Amino acid sequence: MKKVSYLPILASLVILGACNNKKDAEESNESFSSANPFFKASELAFQAPAFDKIKTGDFKPALEEGMKQQMDEIQKIADQTEAPSFENIILAIEKSGQLLNRTSMVFNLLTGANTNPELQKVKEEEAPKLTANTDAIYLNTKLFNRVETLYKKKDQLKLDAESLRLLESYYQKFELAGAKLSDADKDKLKELNKEEATLGAKFTAQLQAAGKGLKNTTQQPELQSMADRAKREELFNKSWNRAEKGDANDTRKIISRIAQIRSAQAALLGFKNYAAWKLQNQMAKTPEAVEDFFSKVIPAATAKAKSEAADIQAVIDQQKGGFKLAPWDWDYYAEQVRKAKFDLDENEVKPYFELNKVLINGVFYAATQLYGITFKERKDLPVYQEDVRVFDVIDKDGKQLGLFYCDYYKRDNKDGGAWMDNLVPQSKLFGTIPVIYNVCNFTKPEAGKPALISFDDVTTMFHEFGHGLHGLFANQQYPSLSGTSVARDYVEFPSQFNEHWASDPKILKNYALHYQTGAQMPQALLDKIKKASSFNQGYIFTEALAAADLDMQWHTISPGSPLEDVDKFEAEALKKTNLNLSYVPPRYRSSYFLHIWSNGYAAGYYAYSWTSMLENDAFSWFQENGGLTRANGQRFRDMILSKGNTEDLGKMFFNFRGHNPDIKPMLKKRGLL
Repeated sequence: MKKVSYLPILASLVILGACNNKKDAEESNESFSSANPFFKASELAFQAPAFDKIKTGDFKPALEEGMKQQMDEIQKIADQTEAPSFENIILAIEKSGQLLNRTSMVFNLLTGANTNPELQKVKEEEAPKLTANTDAIYLNTKLFNRVETLYKKKDQLKLDAESLRLLESYYQKFELAGAKLSDADKDKLKELNKEEATLGAKFTAQLQAAGKGLKNTTQQPELQSMADRAKREELFNKSWNRAEKGDANDTRKIISRIAQIRSAQAALLGFKNYAAWKLQNQMAKTPEAVEDFFSKVIPAATAKAKSEAADIQAVIDQQKGGFKLAPWDWDYYAEQVRKAKFDLDENEVKPYFELNKVLINGVFYAATQLYGITFKERKDLPVYQEDVRVFDVIDKDGKQLGLFYCDYYKRDNKDGGAWMDNLVPQSKLFGTIPVIYNVCNFTKPEAGKPALISFDDVTTMFHEFGHGLHGLFANQQYPSLSGTSVARDYVEFPSQFNEHWASDPKILKNYALHYQTGAQMPQALLDKIKKASSFNQGYIFTEALAAADLDMQWHTISPGSPLEDVDKFEAEALKKTNLNLSYVPPRYRSSYFLHIWSNGYAAGYYAYSWTSMLENDAFSWFQENGGLTRANGQRFRDMILSKGNTEDLGKMFFNFRGHNPDIKPMLKKRGLL
């Protein structure tokens, strides 16, 4: 996942958790001064954060001073008397808010990956203020009038392509944020935005408390090996009901109100629902386009899932289980079906997937083969937690391309799931190279034992590093257009594309080494993994589509609708689109759907399936043109990974592939044709 934040002007700052401890907060001066580590850009290599100097109490004063400084900068831009120009309006906006940006980037990381109660409190306090700060920018009439003046004469300005794209991007942001509303409606929108931000921060805090020890998905990895059915059901229900216990961490009232707020926001802006508003700047453009996409894939996915369920039920009956397949049974018996059909046992595979070898000999090796880049671990930079590692990323010409931080182990004070983001964005304007991080949630081994992971975890590592490559190869003038600053239904394209190299024979042989003997995985076992690649795809795709469909239905409710009963709404939504398979629950239930209630994917979770279409079609180009080669990798880097958001994304894909996205390669890869 790419955590969505909008910088340098924060249209929706996602702030999630924390740094050191309570003592730090007490020792830190609440006023902002030159002693604050965010006072100026870090003096460490490539402006890497000085985590050893950052204390919990540093964030609040830095965030608040950052907002104050940005508002002063913005007001000067709006009040100036000179004729509007690209330099004194658009470029000036782009340069504003640097203190706020560098503070929030570190804050986003620490609050998601290493939180504590003190920064949770800061998050809840600052979220509405940050939203108000954004509103004060995008709803500033004088500022918008100057932006609009420029936009209307854009063809006369003789701007280079990237500068023109930046102007158009800012104009659209202002327009979609409500800059054309009356003053009265702007005030209404500000209040709604403030309430949404407050509730979103509270939702995250509740979910972190409710989900301790659980993976942030419906199914839990342990279910695959639990022979005791009662214990399987108990664990499943613990996951399924984590945020629906009627206690202080029950999220249902909050999400029902957030959905209602969002429909009201859309109505103020003249849209029939929230999704119609938010899809304006996406590849899909409209909810109808997404629904059409769903209509083409849901029947194939559910048919495959039903076929897989029949295979599992047959095993249950053969073993005289005496029960009908339930969701907590799926992973346990699916593993048996996989073993029977493909003679593939996860326990036989794991000894060949030691985390460090996967990283060095797999993830990094694939990047070297495709793009010529190399990696060198460094120990001189401070980290925020002892398990975090840092690597120099060196380009093919020997120049430093960026820094890569990785944080792979699960902790109770870490959000579930896996994600990538920037600590420093690439920008020629500011002369910065990218500082990137990946966060995952793999089980940490006991001291002295190897970190053996599943092939699903391997794929996750390749996925998140695909986001990393998108950020590392950024080559833009402006940070707002740099790297992963693209539409949600495009940003998962490079990451999902990178997953393919996890199973490429050349790459797999290089990292699939037995942790005890160092022997390569036998060819017979490699063949089994390849043959089993389409196994369980009906289930996997259906659970993802069910979550995506839930998201879209929550965000297409009509303005003025009453507060929804969350459980009833969810059941009816899944039934409406034939995704109500009792044994295939949504990947995320509404009540713990962090992506859409707090992480920027509202009306956008379909992006994972949409970009699966893009990446499978792009990978089919590789298959048609020689597969894994440096030349092919360079072409993908030049035409996709290094482009950021500098041109129309549909055009960018067309230029690479030679045609508009084709859905067939995705269906073929998943075994659904």
